[in-house]
Amino acid sequence: MYKSLIEDITQHLWQNPDPLQGLEWVCTEIQQKLFLYDWVGFYFHNLEKEELHLKAFAGKPTDHTVIPFGKGICGQVALSNQNFVVADVSKHENYIACSLNVKSEIVVPLFIEGKNIGQIDVDSNTAHAFKKKDEVFLVDVNRLVAAYILRSKVNL
Repeated sequence: MYKSLIEDITQHLWQNPDPLQGLEWVCTEIQQKLFLYDWVGFYFHNLEKEELHLKAFAGKPTDHTVIPFGKGICGQVALSNQNFVVADVSKHENYIACSLNVKSEIVVPLFIEGKNIGQIDVDSNTAHAFKKKDEVFLVDVNRLVAAYILRSKVNL
């Protein structure tokens, strides 16, 4: 499933000139095709304010459209530049609850030319939903998205 999804994402991104529309499509495609992915979104850095801004997502709307660096899992990844998997969000003290249904989360930073510019964030309503293969898949997605953003020459 992951390989065919990567192929679909690659094909779609190279055919879509609108970056935000392309990112929305990626979120929707992943969320609809992967059973345990209940919410998928891309946050991008605002370095001046040290905040993350939600630019594209699929799933239920969230109040967390702006997240300060350091707050929650996404905010931690903005500072650490490291992938972060939370198997059970109820046991993580810095978790920001987007929904009472969310049980696990994975956040993978998005790099362009070695610089962390944002991240993909995935929530699941199932505890322990994310495995190493999910992490590898999301790193691959971010590589495609980084190339897409560079090609489109847009600042998000």
